[in-house]
Amino acid sequence: MKKVILLIALFYIIKINAQTPDDALRTAWFTQNGTARNLAIGGAMGSLGGDITANHINPAGLGFFKSKELVLSPGFLMNKNKFNFRGTDSSSAINNTSYGTSGIVFAGNAGRQSRWTSTAFSFSINQIANYNNSVQYSGYNNASSFTEKYLEELTRDRADTNAALSNYIFGSSLAFRTFLVDTLGGAGGSIIGYQSMVPYSTGIYQQYNAQTTGGYNELAFGVAGNTNDKLYLGASLTIPIIKYNRNLIYSEKDVTNNANNNFSFFEYKESYSSSGSGIGLKLGMIYKPQSSVRIGFAFHSPQYIGLTDKIRSSLIANTETYAGQKSESSDALNSGNAGVVKYNITTPWRMIGSASFMFSEVADIRKQRGFITADIEYVNYRSMRYSAAAENSIDETLRTYYRTLNDLIKDTYVGNINAKIGGELKFNTFMARLGGAYYGSPYADKTLQVNRIIGSGGIGYRNKGMYIDVTYSHIMNKDVQFPYRLNDKPNTFATQTGNRGSIMVTLGFKI
Repeated sequence: MKKVILLIALFYIIKINAQTPDDALRTAWFTQNGTARNLAIGGAMGSLGGDITANHINPAGLGFFKSKELVLSPGFLMNKNKFNFRGTDSSSAINNTSYGTSGIVFAGNAGRQSRWTSTAFSFSINQIANYNNSVQYSGYNNASSFTEKYLEELTRDRADTNAALSNYIFGSSLAFRTFLVDTLGGAGGSIIGYQSMVPYSTGIYQQYNAQTTGGYNELAFGVAGNTNDKLYLGASLTIPIIKYNRNLIYSEKDVTNNANNNFSFFEYKESYSSSGSGIGLKLGMIYKPQSSVRIGFAFHSPQYIGLTDKIRSSLIANTETYAGQKSESSDALNSGNAGVVKYNITTPWRMIGSASFMFSEVADIRKQRGFITADIEYVNYRSMRYSAAAENSIDETLRTYYRTLNDLIKDTYVGNINAKIGGELKFNTFMARLGGAYYGSPYADKTLQVNRIIGSGGIGYRNKGMYIDVTYSHIMNKDVQFPYRLNDKPNTFATQTGNRGSIMVTLGFKI
């Protein structure tokens, strides 16, 4: 059954925190980031060119550069979230610094013997996704409990009591040692399974509080050239660098005020980090069938990223007269060490088609009057894949686990379309810009109302070899948050709405 993750060998159960489809989506579903100019026009950079962000979208756009340029893009994010979990509303907010595309471009005319009119090379860095966030929600639940995932783990692995005590030290063993989960007795004192002490059928109050930090950053080394200022070709080698941290506090409390039902509350704490780097490739072309029209196409290969996860966890539970209040931690069971697992993830591939129309297109860009541009991007989210790290690649049990997890990803996600549009009007040395974008849901389940809508605007000033652009981008977000996932019943989730405001400033200098 695809929705059931197969058991893992005990050696790996001791060491790892299992990956989920949600973890894979963290490296795939994000809105476009870049320079202030790029954000102001909705991220539609597929056929426009002349901006260093092209190195991360369509590297052929680097071919429009004719001189050396240094670019810096500091930014600031304002994140406000609203959640509804089983009828209860809550909210959270967090602000933090960020950055857009920054780097350097080297460009110039090609030699007389070259078939290229000009060539350009670029090194840049861009923050693809910012993980700084606060996710907090709570509500009443009489349908399921967090502890049921421990029951699934123990019963599916047919774990005996020795295994329950020692082999799941970041989850089920903590619950078993605090009597939050205990054996289920049969006739003659035999053990026929496990039971949770949480009486969720009579109602419990669940609370989820996670603080996340980090980012998905991308280094890009790009090269591009053009022939007769008509056909532009480019490629960039990308190096993704990921750092993600999550501090989670999750709790369930009895709402019946019954002092004799063997449950008062439990609180689970987790400190989790994931970091790594990888490699990818982006290819692109831009063609000008006439001076005022540009048509672009770009392909982003999957990025192959090696990740290392670390986890520490603890649990405190009060089962009243059954066993009283007890606590346990993974540090106590693992000689004070965090659990560590190494694995690989392959991100989805992308295709971008784009077109731009230039107003009063002339060779002297100072006399150009503006443009309108649009991108259509297809992202195949269901192509995300996990695989074992090289040192574990021959272990058939682990390989089977990742195959089954990948099947679950194919069932959970679909390919979808993102659309972006923007424009600019130029008034001598000043520019005004507007843009918008729509990011469709990556989920196969169409009942999940998930999307992201962006509206943006900005101004710019260019004169005597320097420029400054300022943009405000407003992201309206609809998403879902799962506090836990169960295999054998419908999963409960919080609906998320809210917005993220982004202020980006870009400084550029011709050198």
